[in-house]
Amino acid sequence: MANSRRMTAIAVALMTTVGFAAVGTQSSTAATAASTETAAAAPVREFRITRFLGERRLPHKMRFAGTTVGGLSGIDRDPRTGNWYFISDDRWRYNPARFYTGRLAIDPATGAFTGVNLTGVTTLQRPGGSTYPAYGRPRSADPETIRFDRWSRRLIWANEGDRPDEANPTVPVSDLSVRWTDPRGRHRGELTVPGNLKMTATASGPRRNFGFEGLTTTEHSIVAVAEGPRFEDGPLPTVQRGATTRITVWSRDGRPRAQYAYPIDRLPAAPVPATGKSDSGVSEILAIDDRRYLALERSWIEGVGYKVKLYEVDLGGATNVLNRDSLVGGRPYRPVVKRLVSDLSTVRPPVQNLESIAWGPRLRTGECTLVIGADDNFDRRETNQFMAFAARGC
Repeated sequence: MANSRRMTAIAVALMTTVGFAAVGTQSSTAATAASTETAAAAPVREFRITRFLGERRLPHKMRFAGTTVGGLSGIDRDPRTGNWYFISDDRWRYNPARFYTGRLAIDPATGAFTGVNLTGVTTLQRPGGSTYPAYGRPRSADPETIRFDRWSRRLIWANEGDRPDEANPTVPVSDLSVRWTDPRGRHRGELTVPGNLKMTATASGPRRNFGFEGLTTTEHSIVAVAEGPRFEDGPLPTVQRGATTRITVWSRDGRPRAQYAYPIDRLPAAPVPATGKSDSGVSEILAIDDRRYLALERSWIEGVGYKVKLYEVDLGGATNVLNRDSLVGGRPYRPVVKRLVSDLSTVRPPVQNLESIAWGPRLRTGECTLVIGADDNFDRRETNQFMAFAARGC
């Protein structure tokens, strides 16, 4: 997410050694006020983090192949080659929309995470082969997430889109999108975005900076999540109440198949001063299987900083709300079930702007590895951080 909504200083402790706090397995099934139905049963196999493997960072505004590295808002790995992909949400502040390739050194025997290195950079292309326009221009792109789809062996990325608001009345409408690309950055098609997620210049559809923020794939589906609620689905979260966003599921042919209501937590703390700014929502989603997912809920609160939690999410039993224009009032519905895996704010304080999660290699112990990354917003008070964990139930 762009740094425009974060105006206060965020202290960053540049520690070189990292300890790992105990990771909770507390259950937390959330439901919206509109829902009066009983939530679905919790997953049978619970995902759990077993140990911390290490942390690495890239230097602030590191130069690589003629570009400025930063804003790394999405990561993923090709399990066959071990190559990693990192997408930047830079919108011509420094360079055009792009993704990097690289390697993460995770020892398959011990799990030790000892390094991250970039190996290449690729500019994303529009359907006609041109680069995406810069911020504030029609049809610009705001890349927020990328996945390597191991079933088709293609890359897929999501664009959060843009629209005017009270603070930015001249910004043109740019629709959000989910698009395929090849390793050379060439456009290779896109998914059909449901009409209820079309950007507008009025108080309808997705809010500015609350479009597609998370993306993942499974053998049978492609899944994306909007960071926060549409205008029609209720207000943004506050200290008193949470909010509701939508998870969208596509069939492999690119047609929308379902949408599910995802309940966002209320703000974990009040802004300082009380009239200060905040934003809170889902910053990434990652498939465990066709039904279970991991979700990062990230809040930024003026005078407080970042707060981040990792949830396991179960779509089984949730109501398909694809054809509902509003999630406020009307017929009751059943939201997805979510279970707290870890309060990441306690794992590595002060927590950073965690926006990406991806599977690393499986270890010889049978544990899978999970990598969680931070977007530094090109701000020296923040950092391009990567943390690796071992886990089971995945």
